[in-house]
Amino acid sequence: MHYFQQIAFTSAVYPALILAYMGQTAYISRHHNFENINHIGFYVSVPEKFRWPVLVIAILAAVVGSQAVITGTFSIIKQCCSLNCFPRVKIVHTSSTVHGQIYIPEINWILMILCLAVTIGFRDTKHLTNAQGLAIITVMLVTTCLMSLVIVLCWNKNIVFSLGFLLFFGSIEALYFSASLVKFHEGAWVPITLSFIFMIVMCVWHYGTIKKYEFDVENKISISWLLNLGPSLGIVRVRGIGLIHTELMSGIPAIFSHFVTNLPAFHQVLVFLCIKSVPIPHVRPEERFWVGRIGPKQYCLYRVVVRYGYRDVPKDDIEFEKDLVGSIAEFIRCGDSDDKNGFHDGAAYHSYERLSSISKGLPFQEEDSEINGSDSSVLSTDEEIYQNAIAPKAKRVRFMLPEDTQIDSEVHSELQELTDAREAGMSFIMGRAHMKAKSGSGLVKRIAINFIYEFLRRNSRGSVTAANIPHASSLEVGMVCQV
Repeated sequence: MHYFQQIAFTSAVYPALILAYMGQTAYISRHHNFENINHIGFYVSVPEKFRWPVLVIAILAAVVGSQAVITGTFSIIKQCCSLNCFPRVKIVHTSSTVHGQIYIPEINWILMILCLAVTIGFRDTKHLTNAQGLAIITVMLVTTCLMSLVIVLCWNKNIVFSLGFLLFFGSIEALYFSASLVKFHEGAWVPITLSFIFMIVMCVWHYGTIKKYEFDVENKISISWLLNLGPSLGIVRVRGIGLIHTELMSGIPAIFSHFVTNLPAFHQVLVFLCIKSVPIPHVRPEERFWVGRIGPKQYCLYRVVVRYGYRDVPKDDIEFEKDLVGSIAEFIRCGDSDDKNGFHDGAAYHSYERLSSISKGLPFQEEDSEINGSDSSVLSTDEEIYQNAIAPKAKRVRFMLPEDTQIDSEVHSELQELTDAREAGMSFIMGRAHMKAKSGSGLVKRIAINFIYEFLRRNSRGSVTAANIPHASSLEVGMVCQV
């Protein structure tokens, strides 16, 4: 397909474009004065009986060109978001086969508003032409400068070729650029103003993102600090599963210490959940959940990384909870050894965390129970592990183990802990960081962080969360980051 596009452009589009420009140039060189100053040179140079057909073709060409501009803008914004140079926006992938076919609603609305504002504000094609001319020649000049770098860095050519290319084409384009600047007050100021605004947004967002990441790394909780707290983590461990959403794939986020410092109680099972979006259409179900352990087994701390493709449809909160608990249970049942996770007879926990891919979670059943039983669990004939509920009409959880499965006492105890926590329920803890410049910072930094970055953060999309978290089970913890 790409080959045919090259042939069509080389044999048809490019020659027609050159002939059109040559014809306009020849006509204008012979006819310097138009009867009406508002006439456009292109349509004046066309014979009168062909003007309406040419106008229709020009309108269709403008539609195609606008679509190319919109698609290119979507692609550039997507790359800027990937590089943390632009606030997070909603990116909709409209095709499962073509990875680059995307749609961004926010940018589409911004383009529409800007187009209407420029058209209504100018009300004159002359000013529009001046703005377009400066924008086009600026793009050509920037492309020439970047191409000179490609010649040296990517093609590994001699720097002489790069300088020759830059001087030859750059000097010609610099002349057109200086001529366009003369018309700055006649409409050419629009692309410069818009470029300046977007440059400030990109620079401030990138700077704030870097400072936020540095703050997270510097204040990340070490494993040694966690081990010194003991199995109870120095706090009251209540029944239930605490699901802490974090963007870190290793280490413990600072929001955890902030939470337990102000509220010294947490759930008996803690899960640090990291949801990642990968640049492929679909992630196979057997490769979606990656589970690891943080600290010794008696701490009941786990890390779960969930991966979604851009065409995957996340499940609702109930199904997601079941898949999550089943994956952790399967990870426990597989007999995760201490040696594999960095333990050697009580030695200190290494910074390396090994995550295991869980192809299929351990199935379990949930049902309501009115039995006020004891805290002991029963292993039935088909190797089901369950525990009677301690309150009337509470959920009763049973993990369904294969018939030929043999588990030791440690695995049985850990599964029992997970069963007890699941029966008590699950809570979602979300962290929200507020950026603030340190006292004594310069005026530019205070304006950039306290006002511009915070405004962009509040009005941009939040971090990717695949699960539809119920509001009744969620808890948002705020934290001020001094950068």
